[in-house]
Amino acid sequence: MEKKILKNKYYLYMTEFFAGMSVMAVELGASRLLAPYFSSSQIVWTIIIGTIMIAMALGNVWGGRRADKDPNPDKLYFRLIVAAVWIAAIPLLGKYVILGISGVLVLAVNTNFLIWAAFLACMIIFVFPLFLLGTVTPSLVKYTVDSLSDSGKTVGTLGAFNTIGSIIGTFLPTFVTIPAVGTAVTFLIFSGILLVLALIYFISTRAKKVHCAAGVVLFLICSIFGNSTSFAFWENNLVYEGESIYNYLQVKEDEENVILSTNVLFGVQSILKKNQELTGMYYDYALAAPVMAQLEAKENPQVLILGMGTGTFARQCRNYFGEIAIEGVEIDEKITGLAHEYFELPEDISVTTYDGRAYLAAVDKKYDVIMVDAYQDITIPFQMSSKEFFTMVKEHLTEDGIMVVNMNMHTEQEGNINQYLSDTIANVFSDVYTVDVAGSTNRELFAANGGDMLERMEAGMSQLTDKELKSMMTEVAENMRVYEKGSYLLTDDKAPVELLGMQVIDELIQSELGYYKEIFQEEGIQGLLESM
Repeated sequence: MEKKILKNKYYLYMTEFFAGMSVMAVELGASRLLAPYFSSSQIVWTIIIGTIMIAMALGNVWGGRRADKDPNPDKLYFRLIVAAVWIAAIPLLGKYVILGISGVLVLAVNTNFLIWAAFLACMIIFVFPLFLLGTVTPSLVKYTVDSLSDSGKTVGTLGAFNTIGSIIGTFLPTFVTIPAVGTAVTFLIFSGILLVLALIYFISTRAKKVHCAAGVVLFLICSIFGNSTSFAFWENNLVYEGESIYNYLQVKEDEENVILSTNVLFGVQSILKKNQELTGMYYDYALAAPVMAQLEAKENPQVLILGMGTGTFARQCRNYFGEIAIEGVEIDEKITGLAHEYFELPEDISVTTYDGRAYLAAVDKKYDVIMVDAYQDITIPFQMSSKEFFTMVKEHLTEDGIMVVNMNMHTEQEGNINQYLSDTIANVFSDVYTVDVAGSTNRELFAANGGDMLERMEAGMSQLTDKELKSMMTEVAENMRVYEKGSYLLTDDKAPVELLGMQVIDELIQSELGYYKEIFQEEGIQGLLESM
């Protein structure tokens, strides 16, 4: 029986339009779903794009063959129902799939954990619904082409609607739905659109009523329960969990601390000590920079922080060095909002929402201390790791200014990311010292244009009055080591920071879980469970 609705080409074009839109929305949603667990590095983006392209290609091929063999439109729109329900289920089940895959692979693989985990997560979670959406175009060609004389025009129009939908599906989640309502609701919005398209078809043809009802029920179940759990569903002390254009954001609080994390599984990006004492983290070591710059003896000292976060280093500088002038640069405006709401960032400390390197290029000012704290797990912005960037930092330092860089993936492996960064910096600055942060994988690097940094450290320490800070600086000074320049170099043209960071993550996973992996290999899952 001929379907009257298929005579309305605008409906078919809108099917193509919303299918294209949904593909891009799911792709962007995939990056936000994976980022809290695997980061949002170029590696993860490559895996997402690659697996989605695989799904679409297979869908195009299979859909074309099915359209020739069995051109029944009921099957196309039923596939849309299935795709819609699957996408709606992603916020509800996706996080458990990711954690399950990660748990298995941690025990099963020795290298390239990030690649394997992200790839398998994408294959299991996203390939099937996007494969189904890939069948839309070849099927619609079958229903829209009336004759060979206008086939080119019709196929071109379908392609245009798909492309326009894809364009809107690229911008809408990033700038509207994800910042406004989050990743989970974004998946549900575009799932709902696909479901409505299919329902319109089946209502008009009065077919597959049971399938439609089942689709609606499953969508409602996913909408109710999928939007009620968080990324970190095991946490019970979160005071805030949300998303911005750039990050997953999590603020948790206990009796002593308020902590910001942008990764579910590990990492503390900023911390507020309620008693205003030292943090016990790398921020304390970084205070050696204002000590070496002898800020207390200067008339109008200037501090710039690239990667402000919620202002931990800024508050520490104010606590120990008085009302010095501090500027911060933070690319994520929402983090700055959290800094004022939860982390007591002083209102007179200005924070510019901008990329750190772009900010240096835009200002003509020199600073006594510049802190570079923009490296977040594996997500290291390459433009802030190159020789050209550190040259810009040097040009913005006063004659006796100090740069301090927080490097958060320390390892002894030859050719590691920190070695690349340190060699690159040593190609720009004449004096470079490093100190490892006790109890962590962080390393602080200090660089200056000239002068003996240890002598400057000693002179600065003589001016300190706070006993806790002086004791901390004594420990830092005792552990500071001059850095001998090597041959590794990062430039704007070549800076493989993601691959270098991934190597360190593999090593850290193996060192942390080696004991459990050995039990698993010798005694199996039962032995592993008994040991935990």
